[in-house]
Amino acid sequence: MNGNELFAAGYKQESYWWEAAPLAALPETKPPAAVDLVIVGSGYTGLAAALVAARGGRSVLVLEAERAGHGCSTRNGGQVSTSIKPDYATLSQRHGAAQALEIRREGIRALDFIAELIQRENIDCDWEVNGRFHAAHNPQQYEALAQALGHQAKGQEVPYEMVPRSEQRREIGSDRYFGGVVYPRHAQLHPGKYHAGLLAKVREAGAAVIDRTRVEAVERDGQGFSVRTAKGSVKARDVLIASNGYTGPGTPWFRRRVIPIGSYIIATEPLEPKLATELVPHARSLSDTRKLVFYYRLSPDRRRMLFGGRVAYNETDANVSAPRLHDAMCAIYPQLKSARISHSWLGFVAYTFDTMPHIGRQDGLWYAMGYCGSGVSLATYFGTRIGQQILGQKEGATPLDGLAFPTRPLYTGYPWFLAPSIFYYRMRDRLPV
Repeated sequence: MNGNELFAAGYKQESYWWEAAPLAALPETKPPAAVDLVIVGSGYTGLAAALVAARGGRSVLVLEAERAGHGCSTRNGGQVSTSIKPDYATLSQRHGAAQALEIRREGIRALDFIAELIQRENIDCDWEVNGRFHAAHNPQQYEALAQALGHQAKGQEVPYEMVPRSEQRREIGSDRYFGGVVYPRHAQLHPGKYHAGLLAKVREAGAAVIDRTRVEAVERDGQGFSVRTAKGSVKARDVLIASNGYTGPGTPWFRRRVIPIGSYIIATEPLEPKLATELVPHARSLSDTRKLVFYYRLSPDRRRMLFGGRVAYNETDANVSAPRLHDAMCAIYPQLKSARISHSWLGFVAYTFDTMPHIGRQDGLWYAMGYCGSGVSLATYFGTRIGQQILGQKEGATPLDGLAFPTRPLYTGYPWFLAPSIFYYRMRDRLPV
């Protein structure tokens, strides 16, 4: 297919998740004169923190520059894993063996935590624990996976099953890969429904959420802060920066420490059930070992393929990325060459220079951000923890507390180095390493 033939009738350049969970229509209002806690950002981090703080008796105001949930919390792929990016050996060199072990365990705790929260709060978000198949894009990567998982450090073991290439058809309807590994405890959800459920709980707890209200500056004001917006200023004892990949010029110290990277996703038109089962026999989430990773899954109703990844050197339009994603999808699944695209969208994830999430306090401002593409569980978990820290609760302590939050000289928030980095990793992915 070429040109417009790729796009289904009624094609939308917006998140597929908004079909079943449209963004909330919150009333337009001005911020109050003063609250205990202002939270900048209405994604998973901000809402998780707001829920804890509001239930802890604080007056809470969540401010969002766009519509509530406009960011990557309703634009991600909905895969939920145990991802802390650096491995144990790398973390041991940086922080010592004991702290490295506890940092790695945070990823496991985050997965357990989000499962418990969804059950406890009765959030209807198509939660399923059906595992993830992580495919090796060359034989060397299969051996590397087997070696690493066969020598997991004691105390951070995760269940897994190696699947050789000769058996991978039971996990994926493709011969593109060289085997892989199944992580049976990994899960998936509907990001839009999950965000809507969190938002409802936050408002029920008494927190105010005002969207279409961009924060222009946060300034010291006596013992607290003045948060300036186009709709007026609000005084707060505490402020939490929870803007992640959408961190703006109003908070420059934080903007210099997160790298916004666009992640692009397409949804196909509905597929025949037999074909969908052939593509993903166990309805798992799927990903691969490339540095420029592709991630994909079936929609919760098992009818569409949702396929995401990085397909451009610089940020681009979702209409431009859609054909490129379609080509990448068909390289894995030739069966989908005639499947048209119903939705194409992007969201900004926040990477950090040490590929670690960060949580803490800087010049009195609280923060939690930098989930490096694994924000569904990590944002929920660390959002809760920073909320507990704001309340002074010991449960909020994490092994990431006190870690330096690095930046680089000349970096102000615009990732000018993104294109050459992507070119390098794309070339590296083609090598037999």
